[in-house]
Amino acid sequence: MAEFIGRLQELRVLETALRQTGSSFVPIYGRRRVGKSELILHFLKGRAGVYFVGKKAPAELQIREFLQEAAAVLDEPLLAGFPAAGWGEALDAVVSRWRGEGKLILALDEFQWTCEASPELPSLLQERWDRQWRDSGRVFLILCGSYVGFMEREILGRKSPLFGRRTAQIPLRPFGYREAALFHPRYSLLDRARAYFLCGGVPLYLRCFSDNRSIESNLAQELLHEYAVLHREGDFLLREELREVENYYAILLAVAEGNTKSSAIAQRSGLEPRSLHYYLQQLVELGYLRRRYPLTSQRPSARQVRFDLDDSLLRFWFRFVFPNTSYIRHMGPERALKDLIRPHLDAYFGRCFERLCGEALPALYLREGVTAAFEVGEYWARDTQIDVVGVRDDGWIDLGECKWGPVRSPTAVEWELEEKVRLYPNPSGATLGPRIFVRQTPAARRGSGDIRWHGLEDLYR
Repeated sequence: MAEFIGRLQELRVLETALRQTGSSFVPIYGRRRVGKSELILHFLKGRAGVYFVGKKAPAELQIREFLQEAAAVLDEPLLAGFPAAGWGEALDAVVSRWRGEGKLILALDEFQWTCEASPELPSLLQERWDRQWRDSGRVFLILCGSYVGFMEREILGRKSPLFGRRTAQIPLRPFGYREAALFHPRYSLLDRARAYFLCGGVPLYLRCFSDNRSIESNLAQELLHEYAVLHREGDFLLREELREVENYYAILLAVAEGNTKSSAIAQRSGLEPRSLHYYLQQLVELGYLRRRYPLTSQRPSARQVRFDLDDSLLRFWFRFVFPNTSYIRHMGPERALKDLIRPHLDAYFGRCFERLCGEALPALYLREGVTAAFEVGEYWARDTQIDVVGVRDDGWIDLGECKWGPVRSPTAVEWELEEKVRLYPNPSGATLGPRIFVRQTPAARRGSGDIRWHGLEDLYR
């Protein structure tokens, strides 16, 4: 079995909830493939817990499976055939048969699918929590879902029957770039960054890439090969979560091609602008798209919004794999890599590097002792583009230039950044701090000058 990596903070939250005096209720939510089930199963090792995965199936079949799982965990064979008329009776039967020390863990995974077949389930849980479980100190309820919008509305939202009853919550996010590097200890910093550009912080994708092979070999074998796990990942993700998948394909393909404004997405996808908002919102809630604004000290306007693919693997898949399916299948992964991908890979990695540098800025602030609140983003206007912007509450704004390719003239890069700093709007009169992010800091720029240089060795420290 693969080694469990990271998630120390989330495990501490679960351990604390387990030890507290009363019963516990912890929703866990996050996009698909982010490792929610793996976290729960790791936490359940050596503990009494009923783990049930919801599915698209009639309620009766799901209740029967839940009771069978509980019968095995509690060593109560009669539970498997208990004639429960609904979820309420099934839950009561399981909890009443718990004779062990401490809390019985009830972990309902993929909760959105269980609720699709049994929409009354949140109300049934609320009733039992209020009347029986909360004060008994005998139940640890975990509700887990991959559809973030559903979990926020139906479990955490004010209109949910369960609103205000959680004792903690875990919004599980993909790993950051430094934690993702733990999956590939043999790789150089350069290849760890490249692996992150392709896999993001999604554990399943990171595990598919082996550090016994080169990045390009992994790319060919795990993404381009017709029988590879990730070859049709984009297709599987969309069809698992959405209806009218053709419209979502059109939108994600348009964004991957560089169409980031709503008007451009509508034109390229062929969708009516009036209906586009619904589809964009669904993709944002799933964690596949994100909204971007030009970041300054002033509030942005709605018309400035842009959209970007927020999932690294989907970004690559819709840029290189999906539009070239026929060529890849006909010519094979190695030829497709050589003809379609390798010539564009460094330019593609350049944009990915900008995102990594934006992610790294908070870690740099922590190391530098910055205690002010801050927001990190980017800035664009007709006359300039600034890759990384950090607006701080202490009257300081960091402006960063990212160079993934070789830096032949550090002075020219500094001049370029100084011109961009001059064009950045600064009505509040904040101090502007220039930074340059590169693969490797030039020797002449280490520890000197007014412009701070950061190489991969600094970012991964």
